[in-house]
Amino acid sequence: MVKIVHCFVWLIAFSNGILAQDVLSKTEKEDLQVAYFASGCFWCVEAIYESVDGVKEAVSGYSGGHTKNPTYRSTGTGKTGHAETVAVYYDPEKVSYRSLVEVYFGSQDAATYGQSPDFGSAYRSLIFYQNEKEKEIANRLFIHLNETVYHGKMVTEIVPFEKFYKAEAYHQNFEKRNPSHPYIQQVSLPRLNRFKKNFPRVLR
Repeated sequence: MVKIVHCFVWLIAFSNGILAQDVLSKTEKEDLQVAYFASGCFWCVEAIYESVDGVKEAVSGYSGGHTKNPTYRSTGTGKTGHAETVAVYYDPEKVSYRSLVEVYFGSQDAATYGQSPDFGSAYRSLIFYQNEKEKEIANRLFIHLNETVYHGKMVTEIVPFEKFYKAEAYHQNFEKRNPSHPYIQQVSLPRLNRFKKNFPRVLR
């Protein structure tokens, strides 16, 4: 039932194709960097990163596919190739990219093609790197965890970033704005609280 509520919540059409960079002011953008991650429902991922000290904003959207202007509905079909993705705006003076990748791996099961109860290509585990340094950091952590924790079962894809499409307006800050929503109560908050318990050092 939770899955149904999540997938079919409010079928409202908003404009798409807006880059995450359009969300913050020019002054803010000059002081921040942005990283892109996908690991299941973006409501959950957004809330996790916004609890991290040094993160200014997390924006829900779509990335990794082959179609233009994806929507929540089209991405959910699995035919666009896009995954629910979060653009993380952060202050590199307060939190490093490596720490963000540690948060990424520490807040999911990287051996599943999605995160319970959401599975499939729209919810797959992806790190989108923008340069060789980010690629190296992500790959090193992947290799270490795959050998020591997951015993070769990790399915996270580390791929070059191409484009990010901002999701419909009602998805942004969904957990904060809808604390009593069944999916938030049964899935998002438990996932967020598990993360907070395991990573108290990175919290605001």
